Amino acid sequence: MPPASLQTRLLNWYRKNKRIFPWRDRADAYAVWVSEIMLQQTRTETVVPYFENWMRLFPSVAALARASEGEVLRAWEGLGYYSRARNLHKAAKIVLERCGGTLPEDATELIKLPGIGRYTAGAIASIAFGKDEPALDGNLKRVYARLFDLNEPVNTPGGERVLWDVARRNLPWGRAGDFNQALMDLGATICLPKKPRCSLCPVADLCAARRNGVETLRPVKKAGKPAPGFVHAAGVIVRRGRVLLAKRPLGGLLGGMWEFPNGRVEGDPAEELAKALWTGYGLKVRRRDAAGVVRHAYTHFTLTVHVFLCDLSVKPRSDHLKWVRWADLDVYPMGKADRMVARMAETMVVSLNAR
Repeated sequence: MPPASLQTRLLNWYRKNKRIFPWRDRADAYAVWVSEIMLQQTRTETVVPYFENWMRLFPSVAALARASEGEVLRAWEGLGYYSRARNLHKAAKIVLERCGGTLPEDATELIKLPGIGRYTAGAIASIAFGKDEPALDGNLKRVYARLFDLNEPVNTPGGERVLWDVARRNLPWGRAGDFNQALMDLGATICLPKKPRCSLCPVADLCAARRNGVETLRPVKKAGKPAPGFVHAAGVIVRRGRVLLAKRPLGGLLGGMWEFPNGRVEGDPAEELAKALWTGYGLKVRRRDAAGVVRHAYTHFTLTVHVFLCDLSVKPRSDHLKWVRWADLDVYPMGKADRMVARMAETMVVSLNAR
């Protein structure tokens, strides 16, 4: 495939058909950075309102760096993968302190910042600063695997090396930003995962996988292990119009966010609730009513939470526990599962009080 032909056709197609987003075509490297972090493992239509709200709350690197972690996590709530928000916050502080609030232009410097990997560094450097850097997200991997009929699994180190080499060799120097975005848009709108719309593709006749009749078999992926499932029991402990929340440790999943005291159980959640809350939080509780069940799928596991209203036997003493008014719950950043628990429990408490 002549690279010049591929590049010219894609750039011409992108000029006429590019998608319109609030982070595109604006001279703001910070906006590009925020959008690229938000777009990791998240659909574009989901990101748009979060991005617009984020830019209202934190319009610059300095504004983000000076915000509290709670404010940052609350603005991110619902996007998932919360380490992205914490790393963005950490990186903003570094950029403000070391670079005066100006994001580095080179990919080699960008990749040193928390939360910025090889793909994100290439995307920011090419789109925001016009650097000749390749990018390689899920869409681009799929497009390249089909265009060049690559049979190496794309989710292996060997497959990654092949793809990065292909991406760099086919980069149009001086137009890398537009070319990377053209490939992103092609993968999102035409070169779809299951049913590629080859009849609409501007480079269909250059596609080796289509020519060989294997476009639906590319990209090749190494099979992963099935996600395990875990069961938790959670206690909604209410006293004088307030509910008890626990703050998660800063490291690990949902670090720094708030949750209802809970613990993993192996047997009957109702019977094991008291033990789980004593072991995890030092809380002595008496179970009252069952509020319901919440289910949520994370990337690597699924979670089923059995929720119970509880009475507290001993007043808790811990910096990680806090009594919160129902009206203030929205101020405390939570993961999706705990936010569902909050809505469920609040409805039940209101119903019980109305009796």
